Amino acid sequence: MATVSKTMTTILNSASFFTPDWPAPANVRALQTTRVGGVSKETFSSFNLGDHVGDHPEWVSANRVLLTHGIAAHPVWLEQVHGTNVIDASAYVLANETPRADAAFSRKAGVACVVMTADCLPVFLCDDLGTVVAVAHAGWRGLLAGVLEETVAAMGVSGANLLAYLGPAIGPKAFEVGEEVRSAFVAHHEEGQTAFISSVQGKWLADIYLLARQRLKRMGVQRVYGGTFCTFTEPGRFFSFRRDGKTGRMASLIWLESDVSPP
Repeated sequence: MATVSKTMTTILNSASFFTPDWPAPANVRALQTTRVGGVSKETFSSFNLGDHVGDHPEWVSANRVLLTHGIAAHPVWLEQVHGTNVIDASAYVLANETPRADAAFSRKAGVACVVMTADCLPVFLCDDLGTVVAVAHAGWRGLLAGVLEETVAAMGVSGANLLAYLGPAIGPKAFEVGEEVRSAFVAHHEEGQTAFISSVQGKWLADIYLLARQRLKRMGVQRVYGGTFCTFTEPGRFFSFRRDGKTGRMASLIWLESDVSPP
């Protein structure tokens, strides 16, 4: 369970965030925000953490301050581009820049890896010993291009020794894609065809959770949790770009509360 201050739970609503339900080591902390709470208005109501979506900068800043004050870690925000670049978050704690990347890892305590989503899949990762954590922004483009493979490689740990948690993303009954998307995944691996169900002519319903599980399994990551949400069908809880177009962003954070030296 993430350690959250009384200030955060007072100013924000208890529904503003939740902790992943997975058997992570005791020193691993993870937090998933929702759209509930915060100070943003109108279409960004109300806990929008994205500074690139057209929301008032002062509202986004206030929301980020609320979040940062509530955790015992320094969040490193990314400029996400639906790619596969992975950064060491600890290298950017004091940097006056926002790295262009779609995943981050850390081996140092107090450094929070962060990705933002509003339908794309956030994937939390940690090792059994609590020596390294990571989080990846896995929309279908990044997932197809190999963002999870790059993230696991950057962590430097065998997949058999990793745990994963799939955060809130668009669900398999709402994620409609074209034939080109299905064909690209199937071309990468035949197993991908099981993640698509025919919809209207030329369209398919894609299960991004299953696609991620397949990728993780091929890397030896067998223990995968979560993956039961649908951002599109829960407007009161989650932002959804597919549903609303102009909307806010939620944050997925993971960090080490304390350092653990590898054996």
